[in-house]
Amino acid sequence: MITRRRFVAWAAAVVPVALVVRRADALGAEWIAAEGETLRALAEAVLPSGLGAAGAARAAADFQRWVDEYKEGAELNHGYGTSALRRTGASPRARWAAQLERLGQRTADGGRRFDAATLEQRRAIVKEELKGERLDRMPGVGAANHVAVALLAHWYGSSAAADLCYESRIGRQACRPLAQNARRPLPLAGGAR
Repeated sequence: MITRRRFVAWAAAVVPVALVVRRADALGAEWIAAEGETLRALAEAVLPSGLGAAGAARAAADFQRWVDEYKEGAELNHGYGTSALRRTGASPRARWAAQLERLGQRTADGGRRFDAATLEQRRAIVKEELKGERLDRMPGVGAANHVAVALLAHWYGSSAAADLCYESRIGRQACRPLAQNARRPLPLAGGAR
């Protein structure tokens, strides 16, 4: 049985840790926002080249918004065949922010920073950063260990990814009138991805 003294000592030790974690999470959000150019350069390196620079910038902005709105402990939908509710884990913001800063400081051949390096040089840097990562499946965004994998997982779960894959305006997870369901999706306009 736990004594009152042990409980108070335990509570005193736990509270500062929780405050430190929350502060690190808040700093991580600011840190990621400050590395906007690096995040856009990373998006161009890891996402399909068919998106172009504008599409990669939109994907980076969408990912930034997802990171900013992440809520630790939020309820998730239950899985198929189970009624057990799951909750989101600890925020990965601080870890991803540190990785993004490290990427931003990396230099390619010729001494060019990551965001100023060529696309191939950036891809080589990312490939080196991901050595040792488990890459045999796409994790959930919040479960990704590396910011590059999280960005990729976030984009592949998007409506834009399904549209690009099928080269049609499917609008996955978008609300359409029932009358339009029988009609085939329109093809993507060239370059308007």
